[in-house]
Amino acid sequence: MRTFDTLEEFDALVGRAVVTSDWVTITQERVNRFADATGDQQWIHVDVERARAGPFGAPIAHGFLTLSLLPVFFESAMSVRASRMGVNYGLNRVRFTAPVPVGSRLRAHMALQACEPIDNGGRQMTWAVTVEREGSEKPVCLAESLVRHYP
Repeated sequence: MRTFDTLEEFDALVGRAVVTSDWVTITQERVNRFADATGDQQWIHVDVERARAGPFGAPIAHGFLTLSLLPVFFESAMSVRASRMGVNYGLNRVRFTAPVPVGSRLRAHMALQACEPIDNGGRQMTWAVTVEREGSEKPVCLAESLVRHYP
């Protein structure tokens, strides 16, 4: 984990790879709980036997489950001491570029694309997030994530 003392430290990091998260394992229980929370009960995610005979040979995580892990990835990768509050401000672009079979381990690499002052002394940061699956050459998700931090 990388620790930042001030929000101003990010200004010098624009255009650079900054942090990599810890690994997160995608379990069938997590997939099932996400399916229950969202109502997306498609068989490719929750019917283990049918999914084994499907196109990926196993159940796969929902793309939106992978995307919903962004806060987990950020929290494991960095701490900002000067920030009393960080909020997800949105996304500009998201692509699910490869399936995530249950049992996969994922982590995210974050590169800072922009860091702009906002109200109350805060900063809005635009992060290019690449989520990788352990053992795979191709990323499973590419996202441009907007995060706001307030001192």
